[in-house]
Amino acid sequence: MIIRSSAAEERALLKTADAICAAVRTAPKACGIDRMDTAIVTGTEKSEIADEMRHMSEEYGDWHMARDAQNIDVCGLVILIGIREAPRGIGRACGLCHFKDCADAVKNGSGCVFDSLDLGIAVGSAAALAADMRIDNRIMFTVGKAAAKMGLLGDCGLIIGLPLSISGKSPFFDRGVDA
Repeated sequence: MIIRSSAAEERALLKTADAICAAVRTAPKACGIDRMDTAIVTGTEKSEIADEMRHMSEEYGDWHMARDAQNIDVCGLVILIGIREAPRGIGRACGLCHFKDCADAVKNGSGCVFDSLDLGIAVGSAAALAADMRIDNRIMFTVGKAAAKMGLLGDCGLIIGLPLSISGKSPFFDRGVDA
């Protein structure tokens, strides 16, 4: 049997993506509360994210979205990593959000700082695992913003995208400063 590199590389991407979803699940979380969700996006759905990013680039007048959409066009797949935002209920003992307590934070439209911390730890773990597997990747808020707008992770309001790529040269390097 001969397995061509393209088939092996596709399997490696999916195997790595599966392991990344597991790593996000097992990443440490504040107060032991797990509100994380992940999805692996390929094919037409991946293209729809890139299209939404281009639309948002025009809507916001922001070149980052269009530049990053080009990366999504050429990468093998995208992992969405999100969190359902809600206060942890620590109350006055915390105050990291700069409000009196969780109720005051919610009243003023503030997010819980632990949501961002949990997401950051999980995304860092995901990117490190991809790098350990020698899979090119890049953490992209732009992908997450488009995915959130599209409702791809349901009620997860805070999402980060992690595109993965196997190619002769990483598409996430030397990207330039304009679309």
